[in-house]
Amino acid sequence: MPRAVPLDAEAIRRAPKVLLHDHLDGGLRPETVLELADEHGYRDLPANDAESLGRWFRQAADSGSLVRYLETFAHTVGVMQRPEAIHRVARECALDLAADGVVYAEVRMAPELLTAGGTPIEEAVEAILDGFRAGSAEASSAGTPITMGSLLCAMRQNDRWEEVAGLVLRYRDAGVVGFDLAGPEIGFPPDRVPAAIALLDREQAHRTIHAGEAAGLDSIRSALDGAHAERLGHGVRIIDDVAQDGSLGSLGQRVRDEQVPLEVAPTSNVQTGAFPSLAEHPVDRLHRLGFAVTMNTDNRLMSGVSASSELTDVAATFGWTWDDVQTVTERALAAGFAPDGERKQVLDELVRPGYAALRGQG
Repeated sequence: MPRAVPLDAEAIRRAPKVLLHDHLDGGLRPETVLELADEHGYRDLPANDAESLGRWFRQAADSGSLVRYLETFAHTVGVMQRPEAIHRVARECALDLAADGVVYAEVRMAPELLTAGGTPIEEAVEAILDGFRAGSAEASSAGTPITMGSLLCAMRQNDRWEEVAGLVLRYRDAGVVGFDLAGPEIGFPPDRVPAAIALLDREQAHRTIHAGEAAGLDSIRSALDGAHAERLGHGVRIIDDVAQDGSLGSLGQRVRDEQVPLEVAPTSNVQTGAFPSLAEHPVDRLHRLGFAVTMNTDNRLMSGVSASSELTDVAATFGWTWDDVQTVTERALAAGFAPDGERKQVLDELVRPGYAALRGQG
């Protein structure tokens, strides 16, 4: 009888993975940043070789400050101001995720950040979608199939929410699967522009909202009640509503009972100072208590992580088994915004057979 494959870094890299929270402008290859900067005359990079640049991003992101962490994006967004650059970054994103064993990914981007160089916002969205399609096709032909969806973010501090919501609807049949709010949580509540939320509600558009990362329970509550979030981007501050004995406050009870998916990105949370270390991060506690935890990268360049490394580190730190890894993977796929048929195909053809083989059941 076949035996289970030991749960280690190499096995997790081979395992089929699902990613719900990954920022396009947080996942560029360092060499791509350098080449695009050279092509487009961007002169502000803090290093001029790929190794040093990658190290700079990680160190700047490791400061323990969300503000400093967000500053790193000035450089990645700075080199993504033309459609051909956006297309390249999106194509490489699909290829990099597929090579890491990700079989389904929803990657988010705020298209309003890509217009400073004069690119119309619609062209920015189309470049993302075309890049994802090109990368997915290449990955599939190389034997590493991936289904890519795009989430469009409105920046909380800006006033383009309705415009972005309209783009979600316009491109919903072309690869855009939902809406997100990104940017500073504190001071910019997720129901600040009711007309945008009403538009999404009226058209039954999917949405995930950044909440419970830098801010606490009130942010989570307003994401659910004010923005009608189906998933919580991060959401880890729900742990503030869990007592030492595991009993839950009213909001914690609601989030667990309703199985609101938490898009958890532990390394990023440690970097931005939300928790002092991975060992003290609540990802395992929330998972054990029955919350709908999913595992994510947030920003692969800034955090120096991949979907595989994130899962490997959490599994090693908390003693996860293949049961845990498969559970968070299938839970993430169930929470995806792509059509049911697409996700069922990924589940039946890639996820379940992949884990059956790793568990010695194939």
